[in-house]
Amino acid sequence: MTEVGRYRQLSEDQINQTLRRLRDRIAERFPDSGLGRLSRELVLISEEASACVAYLRRPHWGLRIAVGVVIAAMVTVIIMAGMSMRLPGRVDRLSELVQMLEAAINDVVFLGVAMFFLLTIEGRLKRRKALHSLHQLRSIVHIVDMHQLTKDPERLMSPRENTPSSPERPMSAPDLGRYLDYCSELLALTSKIAALFVQQFNDPVVLSTVNEVETLVTGLSGKIWQKITLLDRAAPAAVAPSR
Repeated sequence: MTEVGRYRQLSEDQINQTLRRLRDRIAERFPDSGLGRLSRELVLISEEASACVAYLRRPHWGLRIAVGVVIAAMVTVIIMAGMSMRLPGRVDRLSELVQMLEAAINDVVFLGVAMFFLLTIEGRLKRRKALHSLHQLRSIVHIVDMHQLTKDPERLMSPRENTPSSPERPMSAPDLGRYLDYCSELLALTSKIAALFVQQFNDPVVLSTVNEVETLVTGLSGKIWQKITLLDRAAPAAVAPSR
């Protein structure tokens, strides 16, 4: 790939390498954390997605040849049927002509529907496989959101007494900021993995699903950055000397 071309499309290898580096960073900063286990799972899903993208990119010649043979056989049968309809010779009545035209139109319509079904088999098989992987990525996005849900910087700004059901919040302001930043990075990389599916596979249903994932990531990332902004305000208050 040329120096110019390398910046015109996403690289699966670069995404996977960045994701593995993020996994290691999370493991070093928050060992044995749920977010670390989630990042390891996302690495596996990313590798599976790369295999799926390779499947979408590769033409299935066996299936295409089989479809071509079936279509040729169907066309041959239709032609032979049309020739047999002319064998009796002259058409004496208008009703016979109408029946022949109706039968011919029905055959042409049937042939068109059958050809459309056969020609779209490969695309529908690829679409099903792509949607399965994209649904996994959408689930990962929601799980990341669950991990950051209880990370509330307002607790540092205005501490309140916990109830028996309150979640544990042992993180300091710097650790909480780093945790939220990791959540944002995981969401961003998940969105990039989803974008790989439409880079060389032009399917409207898959494209719509990828757009939904990206919209979801954008919304959740906005929530996280609101928390980071609050955390930046809370940090000076947390270290300010008492009077």
